[in-house]
Amino acid sequence: MAAGMTSAASEVSSPVGIVAGGGAMPFAVAESLVARGITPVLFPLRGACDPARVEPFRHRWISVGQLGRAMRLFREEGCRDLIFIGTLVRPSLSEIRFDIKTLRLLGNVIRAFRGGDDHLLSGVGRLLEQDGFRMVGIKDVAPDLLMPEGCISRAWPNDNAKADIERGRAVLTALGPFDIGQAAVVIDGHVVAVEDIEGTDALLTRVARLREEGRIRAATGRGVLVKAPKSGQDLRFDLPTIGPRTIERVAAAGLAGIAVIAGNTIAAEPQAMIALADAKYLFVIGLPA
Repeated sequence: MAAGMTSAASEVSSPVGIVAGGGAMPFAVAESLVARGITPVLFPLRGACDPARVEPFRHRWISVGQLGRAMRLFREEGCRDLIFIGTLVRPSLSEIRFDIKTLRLLGNVIRAFRGGDDHLLSGVGRLLEQDGFRMVGIKDVAPDLLMPEGCISRAWPNDNAKADIERGRAVLTALGPFDIGQAAVVIDGHVVAVEDIEGTDALLTRVARLREEGRIRAATGRGVLVKAPKSGQDLRFDLPTIGPRTIERVAAAGLAGIAVIAGNTIAAEPQAMIALADAKYLFVIGLPA
């Protein structure tokens, strides 16, 4: 079995339904499935997924709050196995137009909304599984998109960076039960910022601003972005992701590099990410889970 794959990977049935949010990841997953001889069917979310990028793939559009219609389309396309992937700005309950099926499950839907993104996705996933579908994760359908263990850049973390990485992992482990975020920035042993609802890009923008304002006085090229799943998180949903844009933001924030959990982090556009990290003399390392 390939590294990073789970026992469910060998049982994935074709076609696989991809509930697609924004960004490049839904299409990377679709291409990975095609390369393995599995047919992807995209179910792009209106208002989130890029219509132009959807066109080359077999697809059926769906909307948040239309669980009944989505389930009918999943069945029409023969998709027993489903994966949620891509970004989505969570709407408020008052903004969603529910269909009859969703209204019947409204109590469960409301409970799913009362928590972080992982709580929401796993809650909706449970509703789908109760209706006969099976939720799968990146490890099951596209393990080649996961971060490997070890350093994938030319630069390596020095002893100072290694200490910052350990502090960052400890902070994220402690915060995990509170469903706050999946990332922290540690500079010379000081936790200077933790990810909140705005996400990693905003976290790094905040660190860059703090440097500009003189609130962070450490020299440029010190400090680490650490990303890890939340403790107890269902690893089929909302895995941490890094890519070329993360590298750009880390460089702008004046950090030395990125440390993530190998096998539990998605590496988007890995070749471009590595090339950019090398060009900016940043390290990117996958830590043992």
